[in-house]
Amino acid sequence: MNTGTRGSTVRPYQSYVYAYPHKTAYRPLADRPALRELWAAEPKDALSLYLHIPFCEVRCGFCNLFTRIGAPEGLVTAYLDALERQAGAVREALGEGARFATAAFGGGTPTFLEAAELERLCDIAEKGMGADLAAVPLSVEASPATATADRLAVLAGRGTTRLSLGVQSFVDAEARSAVRPQRRADVEAALARIREAGIPVLNIDLIYGIDGQTEDSWRRSLDAALAWRPEELYLYPLYVRPLTGLGRKEAGDREAEGDAEWDERRLRLYRSGRDHLLAHGYEQVSMRMFRAGHAPAAGSGDHACQTDGMVGLGCGARSYTSALHYSFDYAVEMREIRGIIDDYVSRPAADFARAEHGREMTGDEARRRHLLQSVLQAEGMDPAEYRARFGTDPAEDFAAELARFAARGWLDPDAAPERLRLSAEGLAYSDALGPELFSPAVRAAMAAYDLK
Repeated sequence: MNTGTRGSTVRPYQSYVYAYPHKTAYRPLADRPALRELWAAEPKDALSLYLHIPFCEVRCGFCNLFTRIGAPEGLVTAYLDALERQAGAVREALGEGARFATAAFGGGTPTFLEAAELERLCDIAEKGMGADLAAVPLSVEASPATATADRLAVLAGRGTTRLSLGVQSFVDAEARSAVRPQRRADVEAALARIREAGIPVLNIDLIYGIDGQTEDSWRRSLDAALAWRPEELYLYPLYVRPLTGLGRKEAGDREAEGDAEWDERRLRLYRSGRDHLLAHGYEQVSMRMFRAGHAPAAGSGDHACQTDGMVGLGCGARSYTSALHYSFDYAVEMREIRGIIDDYVSRPAADFARAEHGREMTGDEARRRHLLQSVLQAEGMDPAEYRARFGTDPAEDFAAELARFAARGWLDPDAAPERLRLSAEGLAYSDALGPELFSPAVRAAMAAYDLK
């Protein structure tokens, strides 16, 4: 276990940092600002578009994403209707000159939608929002069960450049342990269909730290994935979080989150997986993301969801301006999620013209976010870019944090002063380093949030 300053032990797995601030730091916006005002002074020539589909055929045991299992008759149509109303209100608020440089469909599982519904989703992005899906990178998330030939044909025909498949494990027993009912044969069949569809970038998600997983079985999953020569691979540590299937199943168990033995096992598996992919010619982009040498030059970027100028549609989507991050309410518990979705589909178009939940991005928060989203990438951060943006020096703004990271061996001393970059050990401890950059105010808001 890595030891920090004053001999304290640092837990490597504390929080999966994929957005800052997290939604649990958001609060209802009392004045409900108009989107037209929020976006008036923002650069709009290279926006990112995200459409959220909050449906899955099953909910995996580790999942705490905003999604529900299945959809009653008519709900998908009602959701797409609401998405279309929201698109009209948001596009009007953005005004003339708004252009999209990237697009993504996430969830949930976007391919839960049938082929004709996926066509409509693409129409909402193109006709409703003005995004040219054939001309910009388009990333779509999928599951093996929903990666059917007709759905993939729609996505390929509408310009999808990247498809991310949530496999998690090629070992059937491990998939069952993670409460993800699937067979390897079905996963392999889905991968064959994806390759036949001709989508340029295939990403495969795998998870390490599953109960019963060994270094040998982890290597078997990695090799099974490598057989498909994916352009990208994401290696995720398993987290057992409140209100999830595994969270309820393993409450009080030895392998509950924070167990030191489990932390050590996940670190071993991470290092084994990292070294295996590096030996097969993959480049490490972040703790989680690995890109093949044969991948197209324009990759998705591990922190693409963090950029300012993000326009999110759907009840689980976030939007980012330079001054405010906003979304709808957040929940994990299924009954609460259903209520939020039902509320979303009942809203008139005018109700989508204002922000509802969010958090203001002060100068300090913007600095923290810039440092966090940059330094967690393997290439690190150029301090000159930070100084040009904020007029201050990161070494002074975050002197205590950077000194602490350096003392732990998390920073690459050979990169300074031209770059602020993590060492190999620092990348391994990304899920401990990231939370240490959270502001006290964000920490307090997250701690006070009534998760439901």
